[in-house]
Amino acid sequence: MNSSTRRAIPQFDTPIVETHCHLDYLAEEALEDALNAATAVGIERIVTIAVSAGNLDTVQQIAADHDQVWCTQGIHPHEADSWSHELSERIAASCGNAKVVAIGEIGLDYHYDHADRRAQAAAFDAQLHIASEASLPVVIHTREADEDTRAILANHSQALRHKGVIHSFTSSLSLAEFCLGEGFMLGFNGIITFRNADNVRAVADATPAERIVLETDAPYLTPVPYRGQPNEPRYLPFIAETLAGIKNLDTEVFLKHARRNSYQLFF
Repeated sequence: MNSSTRRAIPQFDTPIVETHCHLDYLAEEALEDALNAATAVGIERIVTIAVSAGNLDTVQQIAADHDQVWCTQGIHPHEADSWSHELSERIAASCGNAKVVAIGEIGLDYHYDHADRRAQAAAFDAQLHIASEASLPVVIHTREADEDTRAILANHSQALRHKGVIHSFTSSLSLAEFCLGEGFMLGFNGIITFRNADNVRAVADATPAERIVLETDAPYLTPVPYRGQPNEPRYLPFIAETLAGIKNLDTEVFLKHARRNSYQLFF
């Protein structure tokens, strides 16, 4: 499909919160354009996500420079081999920044195994402890690690006053039910629009609208009909439309749920 036949981005009356993207991964010269394009289609707030020691300061600076942007602090499981006491103290200290709204993205990834699994578990455990101490929610990445994710979360869930979100949810319905039962939100992105994502749509169908938040994970996972292009927060309306259809809700009604959920989670 070429650009001339792609649907225009739908616009709705209800403002939209982008709960998970990587603004620092966009081309530097494109950042302002991406933020302006997002605002033009009703994206009112954006959370840009930390993933490594190398971008902890970067996401804080982007948030400081833009009124509509907030950020997280934490390291991705791919980076778990870099975990250290110094990094732990650095993340904990940054929790005092008013623009830092969560610890993440943290978790386990057994698909790529870019870091030793024991190191992943140790970094995940330590960052959940930081979140508990700071009274912040968590942003969790889990891939092909359902059993260990569930076990580690079970050890921390009671201490996490503000719980958090399992972002880009592609795991089993069983893990979804556990996380929902513990009070977590589930985040859905462009994958929900992919032809081969029936398993993700089944989980979304089983998830109450009161527990869903919207994300793009930009610049990755661009939704249909722009799949193949770099992703941006401005494509969130397509994801909202698809989820509203799955939930059999008017899109404006669904967006009111998603916005309320996002504010409850982060703001």
